[in-house]
Amino acid sequence: MKKACVIGWPIEHSRSPLIHGYWLKTYGIAGSYTKQAVKPEDLGSFLGSLASAGFAGCNVTVPHKEAAFTAAQRQDASAEAVGAANTLWLEDGVLCAANTDTYGFMTHLTAAAPQWNTGAGPVCILGAGGAARAIVQGFLQAGVREVRVFNRTRDRADALAAQFGSRVVVGDWEKRSIASRDADVLVNTTALGLKGSGDAGIDFAGFNPGCVVSDIVYVPLETALLREARLAGLATVDGLGMLLHQAVPGFERWFGVRPEVTSKLRDVIVADILSSKA
Repeated sequence: MKKACVIGWPIEHSRSPLIHGYWLKTYGIAGSYTKQAVKPEDLGSFLGSLASAGFAGCNVTVPHKEAAFTAAQRQDASAEAVGAANTLWLEDGVLCAANTDTYGFMTHLTAAAPQWNTGAGPVCILGAGGAARAIVQGFLQAGVREVRVFNRTRDRADALAAQFGSRVVVGDWEKRSIASRDADVLVNTTALGLKGSGDAGIDFAGFNPGCVVSDIVYVPLETALLREARLAGLATVDGLGMLLHQAVPGFERWFGVRPEVTSKLRDVIVADILSSKA
């Protein structure tokens, strides 16, 4: 029986087992996908024992993504571009790493709001962490001419811009609203809004009416940012689709079938979110 898992610290909140369990059942695969709580100081030993524990690989969530990237013996282009890994697998005994957050976000954005890339305006990103790097990479690959990054800690935004080059520019956090008015897309990659706590603080007055507003937070499904954008008449894209689509490449690696993200799968995860409120 093929086995995979998701690792993090903490890990109780992860819905990855629900997603992969749904696919295992749907495709009739004899396999398992579990949660494994791994402390940061135990990451190296856990990854070193993947094969002996019978795992084909694992997903990686906070706070292990950068350490997993470093621990892997082979990193593909997606991981190299971001400097972090969320998907690991064994290939002839070699630990390999990828980052599927770029794929997950861009696939969902394009499916939910295909009009996002019909303009020539900039893309604005709130945050400068690992998710921001993955999403910046996706927009640059898609040919966006300018990506503006706003982060409460300026140094982190400057480091991100230095990593990706001249098409990425840094703006002051305090000016994030006015500096985003001409944006084709605005994306929140921070935890602001998670479980209804905090707000990205964007004033949508004067925004480009064609702007698409996206939030990678998916609990709640409609964050304060998305609600305010919708009330301002802007198109919105929630964060759940990114979670679902980023899971696809890993499942294919471990279980040999490329799964589909369907409305039925989404309904399963939405029902779990609404029932647990967590």
